[in-house]
Amino acid sequence: MVMRNIQRSLVVPLVIALSGLLAGCASQPRVPYTAAEAADARVLDLTNLRRYADEPAAAFRDDKLIAGPRTYLALSGGGADGAYGAGVLNGWTETGTRPSFSIVSGVSTGALIAPFAFLGPQYDPTLREFYTSGIAESLLDSLNPFNAIFGSGLFGNTRLRELVAQYIDADFVAAVAAEHAKGRLLFVVTTNLDSQRAVIWNLGRIASLHTMEGLNLFRDVVAASASLPAVFPPMLVNAQAAGVRFQEMHVDGGVTAPVLTLPEAYLLRNASWGKSLDLQLYILMNNKIEPEFQVVQNRTLEIAARSSSTLIKAQTRSILYTTYDFARRNKYGFNLTYIETERPPSPTGFDTAYMRALFQYGYDRARSGHAWSKSPPPLGPAVAPVADTAPVRRLAGAN
Repeated sequence: MVMRNIQRSLVVPLVIALSGLLAGCASQPRVPYTAAEAADARVLDLTNLRRYADEPAAAFRDDKLIAGPRTYLALSGGGADGAYGAGVLNGWTETGTRPSFSIVSGVSTGALIAPFAFLGPQYDPTLREFYTSGIAESLLDSLNPFNAIFGSGLFGNTRLRELVAQYIDADFVAAVAAEHAKGRLLFVVTTNLDSQRAVIWNLGRIASLHTMEGLNLFRDVVAASASLPAVFPPMLVNAQAAGVRFQEMHVDGGVTAPVLTLPEAYLLRNASWGKSLDLQLYILMNNKIEPEFQVVQNRTLEIAARSSSTLIKAQTRSILYTTYDFARRNKYGFNLTYIETERPPSPTGFDTAYMRALFQYGYDRARSGHAWSKSPPPLGPAVAPVADTAPVRRLAGAN
């Protein structure tokens, strides 16, 4: 997942540095393949399970969408801050106004939330459990830098994937397939590191395969979207092209897309999706998007982490303003919720007490009807201070 709290702890830059020093000790070599084979690659010998985000709108033309007014929920990354999104969805249900979404897309921690949000309020307790029971915190129990040197992730090879499998079983995937058959769409984004491209996976179509291979791919894709590079290992997805079999490397979708709203050309690709479409966009940001003031220590790792955080915020705001302009021009509804800057910064890792408080914050905002705004926040000076980062420095080994 796009774990800003882990990035803030400076583990990622440290791991990258260690990995660079001992590259010769890296994990098992991969089967090489060419750019041409990558471009023609099929997964499960099928061509319609995914699309690259930079493909033309025509590539999505076989997606059949439910008729009538449509609602689109886009869930961002944010690591432990996904507790906010889980709280918002639970509180929204309590108001009795939460719609059955026509389209749901998820990136990073949003990819973990998306399938449950797609299937509806009956899975609200599952989201609450994942972010508030301590299960998520257990993902980061065994920090070991040697995993990044001799393997491919700081926290081992199986923990995240096993957690995904615990919650997503064959019956769950069959329920996704049933909703897909009605014309509802569920997308999750991964980053193909080999091709350096964002991949949009159609989880409804994968679920509709009704095979063990489809179930495993469904789980792999969700886990891949939540796999922050160097922290969790990537997912290696089996693919083939022109008789050649190889594995693609997929990681956190947030590397290429902080939040996915489908390309404009896709939403306008034919008359039925034209300007008369009754479409409500709901963008649920599992993080803060407004600038926050902080005096940055003059140390390499602190500077690198702050720069990364600044870049992510700038990219996110750019996407939000572009989407807002698109919605205004086409008379679509625009609805945005995010963590306000007065909230304290998240502690290192998946701290359960923090996630419980953030879940309650999201729940209370949604239940009171104050969660959603009709426009992005105005650009202005940063005023919210960032609390003491001593725990961050201690984990990173800084003096």
